[in-house]
Amino acid sequence: MDTAKAETPVTPEALEALRTDMLRFATMQLRDSHLAEDLVQDTMMTALAKASQFAGRSTLKTWVFTILRNNVIDAIHKRARTVSASDYALEGESLDATFDHLFKENDHWTPAAKPQEWSQPDAAMEEQQFWAVFDACMDHLPENTARVFMMREVLELSSQEICETLSISTSNCHVILHRARIALRKCLEGNWFSDDAGCATC
Repeated sequence: MDTAKAETPVTPEALEALRTDMLRFATMQLRDSHLAEDLVQDTMMTALAKASQFAGRSTLKTWVFTILRNNVIDAIHKRARTVSASDYALEGESLDATFDHLFKENDHWTPAAKPQEWSQPDAAMEEQQFWAVFDACMDHLPENTARVFMMREVLELSSQEICETLSISTSNCHVILHRARIALRKCLEGNWFSDDAGCATC
């Protein structure tokens, strides 16, 4: 008998224990709690139906999240058909004024805006409160900007896949990702890594 499989059987109880993390993951990608709930429910039903396919070569959570990830990508593909590429361009333009003052003409940081060194970033990743702050920072990004960021950094889609899905240019995709990372870094510096950080309002 496969020991890993025996230790982590695919049961309703085991899947229910993952529901909170699954909902958080899906909601961050989709910005739609109702759709996220539907996808999580579909994922749990699929996992139960395909329980015999779980060979124990990975953890149950990894296996289930692979199913959820594919469901989220399918949902993003469907939603992309209703979003105009110009919406992404407009969001990029709206962020220009926010970040342009951070740089000199040669595209280097100004002395006042240069990012500070983060102390123990790896340790922060293990803290539940950090992720609550990260979620709040994500909520302050424009919806389409956040979607592109999550598709690249969490769903791990290639730039080409993102561009094809959203019908945006490669340069537009790279600009959106760059601005999203700057915005998130600035928010996290102010609300987590700074000495006086204590809230999740960016």
